[in-house]
Amino acid sequence: MNELQIGMTPPDRLWAGTVDERRSAAASVADAGVDHFFLADHISFHDGSGTDALLAMAGLAQLDQRLSVMAGVYLLALRHPMTVARQLATLSELAEGRIIFGIGVGGEDRHEIEVCGVDPATRGRRTDEYVEVVRRLLSGEAVSFDGEFVTLDNALIRPTPRVPIPIVVGGRSNAALRRTGRFADGWLGTWCSTRRFTEAQEIIDAAAGEAGRGEIEWMHGMQVWVGVGSDRQEGAARARARMEQFYKIPFEAFEKYTQVGDPDDIAGQLAEYRDVGCRIFNITPCAESPEVAVEAVGRIGRALRG
Repeated sequence: MNELQIGMTPPDRLWAGTVDERRSAAASVADAGVDHFFLADHISFHDGSGTDALLAMAGLAQLDQRLSVMAGVYLLALRHPMTVARQLATLSELAEGRIIFGIGVGGEDRHEIEVCGVDPATRGRRTDEYVEVVRRLLSGEAVSFDGEFVTLDNALIRPTPRVPIPIVVGGRSNAALRRTGRFADGWLGTWCSTRRFTEAQEIIDAAAGEAGRGEIEWMHGMQVWVGVGSDRQEGAARARARMEQFYKIPFEAFEKYTQVGDPDDIAGQLAEYRDVGCRIFNITPCAESPEVAVEAVGRIGRALRG
């Protein structure tokens, strides 16, 4: 994948209003030049909140066929891989060629993992097994598998997607990078420098080589929060307010990796990642209004594409 892809979190107005109002809101995002929505996934996060990413993707994909949908990222270890493969195959029938499946191990809330009947210490190994099984099932292969967590005998998912569904792996650890090299089509980074982004690609390439995979057209990406304002001071203030409310910790923990300013400033900061191989930018904009946020993400994308 050589073309740059720009995604954003769905604006709040896509979760409320009539169907026509939601379609209008999605159209404004597509009109701005945004390529896809990306969605987080949680079953019972901290206070019980969450969104099932695949269900939300199915709904959002129907609002405007110019927009793709992406899980960024799905907690695969908390679901059985047969069920997930069926969900993805069904989603592919509804939004053919407009799906990116991002996966991660989670871990920010240990209790969320425990209430799903999963030992948090096993989530990485489970994810490795499950992503291998899902990928094989979606290829149309009859899968027999005898692993630590799943056993299958001649399992099939039909019809399989006519357009392959790319799989990307999120996570900051070297284990996530090796998982990418072995099983995925790209890595989704966050809170990292361009130096780490470059290093990550080297680790991924080495893991892919060890796994005997051939030439891969990687679709590596970054998930970023950006603070949109008339200048960097205003942008930082907007990012601070939103991120401290969301994460419940001081903004200083994220400030180094948060792009702020007007859209051109932000695009200039993100261009450093583009220049070292980033091909997907998933942007969570902090702005004075949803309209300004959508316009800003569109402008950032146009500037990055040059």
